Order: sequence, then C-alpha cells, then structure tokens
Amino acid sequence: MRIQLYIDEDAMAKILVKGLRARGIDVVTVFEEDMTGCADEEQLEYATNQKRTLYTFNVGDFCRIHKEYLTIGKFHAGIVVVNRTRYSVGDQIKRLSELIHKKSAEEMNNNLLFL
Repeated sequence: MRIQLYIDEDAMAKILVKGLRARGIDVVTVFEEDMTGCADEEQLEYATNQKRTLYTFNVGDFCRIHKEYLTIGKFHAGIVVVNRTRYSVGDQIKRLSELIHKKSAEEMNNNLLFL
C-alpha cells in the first residue's frame, strides 16, 4: 500500500499540500481533520488510526515520542521529520514524492525517517 501523509501544524504549508496533491499523493492536514492544538502524542495516534504517516518539522518531540513507542511496544504508522530550514517547499515536495514512490506504508510502520 502507498504511503498516505498526515501533515502536522509545524509542517503545514498550503503550497506544500497543493504540490503533493498535484503529484497524486494522498495527504491531509491537521486543519482539515480538525486536530489543531492537539498534543503531539494525539497527532501521532490520530495519524496511526487513519493509517497515515505523520510529517513534521518537530524533530525533537517526535524523536522522543518514537523512542517511547518503541520502548513500550506501541505501534505507529510512521513518522517523517525534517529540519524546518533545511529544504525549500519545492525540495520537500520532491523528496517526499521520492520517498512515497520508494517505500510502502508497511515499510514505514514503527519507523522514523529524516527527509
């Protein structure tokens, strides 16, 4: 199955979402799902329940949460993190598109990847 993305508040940019959708990538945002203001753990749980890989700029918190999940044996549908200043929106679209074409949703399960 192809990776479906859930973009959190930190990484949310309309142009990013538009660019991903133009490439046929299934993506939803915290705003569309009425999840704004929810805790990071709630965001990951929601993404997992929707079978979506979470995309975020929040490297520190999601690395910690990922480690906690692994420690207690809790499942998540994957996390992709990126440093906010490292890539332009165009580069993010390109790199996410490449990732989605190379990896399956199943390969993302319980994994954290740096873009």
